[in-house]
Amino acid sequence: MKKTKTLSYPVILLLGSLAFLLSACPSGDTDSGPVNAEAAAAFIADAEAQLLESWIARERAAWVQETFITHDTNLLAAEASRRAAELTVRLAQEAARFSDLELDPDLERKLAKLKLSLVSPAPSDAEKSRELSEVEAAMKSRFAQGEYCPDGGDCMSIDDIIRTHAESRDADELVDVWQGWRTISKPMRAEFQRYAELANEGARELGFTDLGSMWRSKYDMPPEAFAAELDRLWEQVKPLYDALHCHVRARLSEFYGEDVVPASGPIPAHVLGNIWAQSWINVYDLAAPASVNPGYDLTELLRARGVDEREMVRYGERFFTSLGFDPLPDTFWERSLFSRPEGRDVVCHPSAWDLDWKDDLRIKMCIKIDAEDFSTIHHELGHNFYMRAYKDQPPIYTESANDGFHEAVGDTVALSVTPAYLVELGFIEEEPPADADIGLLLRMALDKVAFVPFSMVVDNWRWKVFSGEVTPADYNAAWWELRTKYQGVVPPVERSEADFDPGAKFHVPAIVPYTRYFLAHILQFQLHRALCEAAGNDRPLNRCSIYANAEAGERLAALLEMGSSRPWPEALEAATGQRDMDATAIVDYFAPLMEWLEEQNAGRTCGW
Repeated sequence: MKKTKTLSYPVILLLGSLAFLLSACPSGDTDSGPVNAEAAAAFIADAEAQLLESWIARERAAWVQETFITHDTNLLAAEASRRAAELTVRLAQEAARFSDLELDPDLERKLAKLKLSLVSPAPSDAEKSRELSEVEAAMKSRFAQGEYCPDGGDCMSIDDIIRTHAESRDADELVDVWQGWRTISKPMRAEFQRYAELANEGARELGFTDLGSMWRSKYDMPPEAFAAELDRLWEQVKPLYDALHCHVRARLSEFYGEDVVPASGPIPAHVLGNIWAQSWINVYDLAAPASVNPGYDLTELLRARGVDEREMVRYGERFFTSLGFDPLPDTFWERSLFSRPEGRDVVCHPSAWDLDWKDDLRIKMCIKIDAEDFSTIHHELGHNFYMRAYKDQPPIYTESANDGFHEAVGDTVALSVTPAYLVELGFIEEEPPADADIGLLLRMALDKVAFVPFSMVVDNWRWKVFSGEVTPADYNAAWWELRTKYQGVVPPVERSEADFDPGAKFHVPAIVPYTRYFLAHILQFQLHRALCEAAGNDRPLNRCSIYANAEAGERLAALLEMGSSRPWPEALEAATGQRDMDATAIVDYFAPLMEWLEEQNAGRTCGW
């Protein structure tokens, strides 16, 4: 459920094999021409035109590849992505020559955003640049081709391993699969070390102390202040997480026995229903309250009404039009993919698309007629309406306020799919009593609250590596120290520096920054609370829906239309009246669950 598309593993492999070509392409003469304000303005105008053209070509190729998967469409998508990446690298390098000028704030912001658009800045030395691309390609390929082949059994892909962790309740099987998957990342250790060295060199050439500092500089505040901000937000969430951890550990200990899950201390990572222990929703059946009847079954209601895939999307569209947004264009309904077609392979993972940066909006989703996809559709359309809202911004600003906002807006809208909303739609006659909410809130907390500390760990570890605080001799130990500190999770078997467990998570070898997901989980609840207040809500936050409220719609539109043209605190203020992120909204949302958890945890020893 992403704004941008997640390429299939064949395309990842193709991109990896082509990545080394970037270093062979000329970066342009970055020292040619005048270096003054007029030249900088002309450069940005030309750069935006070139980028927009390449983005459109990349998205059209990607759309065809994901909706008609063949050898040839894989190649075409990979080539279009390569060209866009090559152009971005060249333009970012050229932008650096204007770094020392005093410029108009808007022009200065555009130049900074262009430079910061690089995730892996290559060193200027051609051989090192080529090596960086080759190392990245090697790590991505190892993950994409990774599988675990147990003795005497069939080899398991990552999908098989994810399924096993979701469904199995055999502790021995879970340990075996957990450990087996992490064999794929051992060879990445030396590659990641070299990646950090080379990318750090590239970041320093752009004026940053290290790559982590560069990544954190994207957030309209000094890098050190941003890191401190994340810790502040985490401390606001931690009491709720601690209560959830305590309850889940107790239930797991009861089910598996204390020899597998001790009644105190951290939780072994293999029993939490997910290969990375980042979401615990798959152990809901073990943690759920005795009575979990929410009072209705939305899946059954949808099917009883004969709702089809297109009408599922119409419900989502009508949510936004009820807030004052214009209906989606006719081309959305003509060009989107709503169901799995016969006779060809497609990527069914839900995603929202903008193919021309104006009005060619689409979703790609093999819709199921059930409650989960009903909510997902509202989420995906949140991306589409965001895209259209900022379409009149200059190309460099056609993105969310920071990289956490796009996911946050989609999830904010999905939070309004409440019993009150279903009453408005005529699905149910009245809302169930408040005590019916506990099961729903627990299920959501096992997904969203459990994820928050994991989303802190991934980049925290990388930043420490990039800064040199964590040396190669302690890569794995530092990873588990952070996971224990934030998550209260430990490996089920002894680990050593022969292992490289960070590499078992896709975003590490694929070099995808992860802080955006932490921010999205904070912002979605803050936005929901503020929009509910604007709507005059006086009910528990988890029961609020902003459906059909014009004031909430105006607040949301003010945020969306800004794109990234202004620092994100200004965009946040437009919607919430606050310039600082505030995680207390999560606590407010889950307040009924927190009360229930405290009752369940009475007499238990919590913490680790």
